[in-house]
Amino acid sequence: MSEGASRPLRICIVAGEESGDQLAAPMMAAIAARAGGPVEFFGVGGERMEAQGLNSLFPIEDIAVMGLSAVLARLPSIVRRVYQTVDDVVAKAPDALVIVDSPDFTHNVAKRVRKRAPAIPIVGYVSPSVWAWRPGRARRMAAYVDHLLAILPFEPAVHEKLGGPPTSYVGHSLIERAAAFRPAAGERRSLEEAPPVLLMLPGSRRSEVTRLLRDFRGAVDILRQAHPDLEVVLPAVARLRPLIEEQLADWPNPPLLVTGEAEKLAAFRRAHAALAASGTVSLELAISGVPMVIAYKLDWFFRRIKDLNRVLPIASVTSMVLPNIILGDNVVPEFLDDDANPRALAGAVAPLLIDSPARRRQVEVFARLDTVMRLAGDESQAGAAARIVLEAARRA
Repeated sequence: MSEGASRPLRICIVAGEESGDQLAAPMMAAIAARAGGPVEFFGVGGERMEAQGLNSLFPIEDIAVMGLSAVLARLPSIVRRVYQTVDDVVAKAPDALVIVDSPDFTHNVAKRVRKRAPAIPIVGYVSPSVWAWRPGRARRMAAYVDHLLAILPFEPAVHEKLGGPPTSYVGHSLIERAAAFRPAAGERRSLEEAPPVLLMLPGSRRSEVTRLLRDFRGAVDILRQAHPDLEVVLPAVARLRPLIEEQLADWPNPPLLVTGEAEKLAAFRRAHAALAASGTVSLELAISGVPMVIAYKLDWFFRRIKDLNRVLPIASVTSMVLPNIILGDNVVPEFLDDDANPRALAGAVAPLLIDSPARRRQVEVFARLDTVMRLAGDESQAGAAARIVLEAARRA
């Protein structure tokens, strides 16, 4: 927008699911606070974005679907929503378009807007995992994303190496909430004075739970031979609690099942070790200072892709565990597919339940996360994202 323009700054923001709504809303508040004048928001979002002044073009639930079968069933509707969104963006000609996460939807919007209205600056918020899967996406993204906002500190260097768009690390919400994960005095008792507390985290998706929980149980049964007083706590996603309760029904000594953010955080602050599915939870555990073992089992389709990857490499990292990648140190043991069996998992967890070199090493490495992940000057994630979006809009 040119200097001296009398109309409001107009920012289009397109998010495709709940996670994007959570990221975009505080950024919108920061944009409004920093703009120095009126701002008009439009696009696609959820309740949080609407509370910041966005009038969503359609309910975000129309496109927030997960899983291949669900996407295929809704594909015609999703395609219509892509073109509806593109038409709206082009007609309203915003000062900037911000696409937030959900690349299957938002990047299809961005590509078409770039073709039809190439003068509109496009900012991407959250990088697809090009460092782990289909790295060629980085170079293709450079054709339609002018600036990428990364939430993992290693991603700018990855995009530079792969020929991706200019990328800036804007921080991560978890490191801003680190205090909530870290124990106050007396919350995490020493292993010398209390039985060990093990977190069991089989995942936030139904498929993860059904594939991992049986092996996690077997690992715990082995661990109890050496630690009969082992306390096991399972923080569950509320929607999966019935499934987990069903699978725990025949356990002679089932874990303590907790739900809700407050109970989850309390469990993290008490825990001495964790057995977890791969995902963002590994970063939460590392921030909390909880040594861990990570496991993942792919479904049949992605197992075939993994087998193909042995012949045609498509991954550019040596770990699937976020703390390992962020810190450049594969300190967290990880087990994939058939390797994620009870005996292997128990063997890796056992040293973490005592004062061992393996336990101390993880804790020492995790202590570097604040230095690596916090922004200079303690700028907030939302503030850094807003600053870059405003810069792009004002250059238009």
